[in-house]
Amino acid sequence: MKQFVIITPARDEEEHIEKTVLAVLAQTLRPAQWIIVNDGSRDSTGSIIDRYAKQYSWIIACHRQNRGYREAGGGVINTFYDGYALMTVPYWDFLVKLDADLKFSADYFERCFAEFERNPQLGIGGGAIYHEDQNGNMKLENNPKFHVRGATKIYKRECWEEIGGLVHAPGWDTIDEVKANMLGWKTQTFPDLKISHQRFTGAADGAWKDCVKNGRANYITGYHPIFMFAKCIKRIGSKPYVKGAVALWWGYMSGYWKRMPRVQDLNLIKYTRNQQMRRLLLQESIWK
Repeated sequence: MKQFVIITPARDEEEHIEKTVLAVLAQTLRPAQWIIVNDGSRDSTGSIIDRYAKQYSWIIACHRQNRGYREAGGGVINTFYDGYALMTVPYWDFLVKLDADLKFSADYFERCFAEFERNPQLGIGGGAIYHEDQNGNMKLENNPKFHVRGATKIYKRECWEEIGGLVHAPGWDTIDEVKANMLGWKTQTFPDLKISHQRFTGAADGAWKDCVKNGRANYITGYHPIFMFAKCIKRIGSKPYVKGAVALWWGYMSGYWKRMPRVQDLNLIKYTRNQQMRRLLLQESIWK
């Protein structure tokens, strides 16, 4: 049986985290260890984690001091690595980064690992993120086929070791996948495995700040300016109309103005831009 470890960064998730805990407890395959890191929550998130950690020996509670603000991008990775440092499982096959505001079926992990079994080249995978609208309908968050949402990432150990873990910066959840593909691995969202995200992506920051944050993450990742411009044009037709596209472009260009450091891998940036230009030219590309 495959051994896996889950690490969950959590900040101010008292409304949602218990649903995620119950979803993991109901799994047909349980993790060897689940480390939940309370990132300085100001609500009862910490006490909820402690309660379940006392009941189950394989759930580990970790508490960070409140830094006083929500740190985008790199903050969640710093929190993740605090949990990673507490891993005591001698051997694991898969590492899971799981957000604290998700719901999923009892066979979620069993079906995910079956996908990895079917495709030995698969290095990173995870379920598809859905949101429930006001009418109770589940709406899919669309992304390129190769992209696995940061809320639910499963890393095969060999792939994790080859990519060298995660970058402590905005854009980490694209950099890992692009690098994996560059090294010959495959990355994929499993569309039939639905995960209910209890709040919209970026809801904690607001629409404008979230788009600016994404633009900066795209700059740090090394997106091609032409591809980025095309992405912003396409973004005009999505809510918040026009405003979101402007914020995305502003965030991207601010990387140049502020001379922000980019990912320190010229080969990776070259590969990223090549794949993006191939997509614009309607050629085979990971950006499908």
